[in-house]
Amino acid sequence: MLFRSDANPAFLPEEIGNLVVQPVERESVAAQAGTVVPTASSTFRVPVVAADPTASWTAEGAEIDVSSATLDEVVVTPPKVAGLTIISAELADDSDPAASQIVGDGLARDIARQVDAAFFGSSDDDEQPSGLEDLAGVNTVDAGGEWANIDPFTLAIFSAENVGATLTSWVASPDDAVQLAQLKEEEGSNKPLLQPDPTMPTRRMIGGVPMLVSPAVTPGVVWGIPADRALVVRRTDTTLDVDRSAYFSSHRVGIRATMRVGFAFPHPAAIQRVALDMNS
Repeated sequence: MLFRSDANPAFLPEEIGNLVVQPVERESVAAQAGTVVPTASSTFRVPVVAADPTASWTAEGAEIDVSSATLDEVVVTPPKVAGLTIISAELADDSDPAASQIVGDGLARDIARQVDAAFFGSSDDDEQPSGLEDLAGVNTVDAGGEWANIDPFTLAIFSAENVGATLTSWVASPDDAVQLAQLKEEEGSNKPLLQPDPTMPTRRMIGGVPMLVSPAVTPGVVWGIPADRALVVRRTDTTLDVDRSAYFSSHRVGIRATMRVGFAFPHPAAIQRVALDMNS
């Protein structure tokens, strides 16, 4: 068993992947909505073309005008998110492999919650990466005082396409997701306005785009996200460690998981913020 006193207190990479990395990416809505990019570097650079080179019609045999693209970059330094749990030595020594899975899943869920809170929220300290609420330049669509139809979402889809992006998911808070799911095609009809996702019948779609749900999203806001313009940068040095010394007197074991995660939004105008007017 991995938690025995004669076991190595640091887990092997494949064990960390099974117990922490894969569950976090499975549980995190940010990881589902964006694109997860593993990196072994302390910083990750995303090249951005701020302005395309200029082409022109040219006569046969004439010199072609030279133009250059304007290049920029987004630099991400993934900060650390960590979880620590204390379990009894009896559970740690349990020979049932499910014991390690239960502990790993608990840490993974907690880390996933923190990742989502940072991704969809606003950073209030230097340790947390900036999220969508901090991002300048996103396109905001006014949905009025209440969710009444899908017109604002249709506008958001075309607004994204207008800047060369394709929305791959909506992300709403649980309350907003319920309200949207209860919309009907017309008054007196029992047919939902949202379409079922053929790949996952319990999930709904708006304008052909799947809707995900996360309590980390601000109520009254639904994010429209193109996965290739929202990067979840994860360092590959995720750790999972076991220590029996700190809690020796109470016969308990400390289990610590650390992961370094940052975000990159190289094209803010492609991201859509469909929001209710809370003042109306």
